[in-house]
Amino acid sequence: MRTVFASILATMFVLDATAAAAAGSLQKSLMKLEPEERAHQACVIKGLEAVRRDKRLKAADRLMPDTFRRARFEGNMVSAKGAAVRAKEHWYALSFECTVSDDQTRALAFSYKLGDEIPPEEWENAGLWK
Repeated sequence: MRTVFASILATMFVLDATAAAAAGSLQKSLMKLEPEERAHQACVIKGLEAVRRDKRLKAADRLMPDTFRRARFEGNMVSAKGAAVRAKEHWYALSFECTVSDDQTRALAFSYKLGDEIPPEEWENAGLWK
């Protein structure tokens, strides 16, 4: 479910056909989730926006916060030390810190550290794909 929803959110973010309508629809979708999941998804959206500013990750199209271990949600902070990001059919290890709004529908701040490329032979065990 998490992977499918993250993909839907990423697609909505990329298409951005009508920003205002999409934002309203996205917020309604997020409000259907539990607060922790809502925070994770808000961070995925903000995270893709942030990592795409990095010349190494301009083509990033997926960010998975729980690839190698569960991201933590405490207060208004999501901390992921076992995340992964995909760009041009390559996966990279990622850790990030993300601050979300009180209702967990918006990420207010996102900082990250890019790790090494994840070898394709490790993808299946990590739940990653091409």
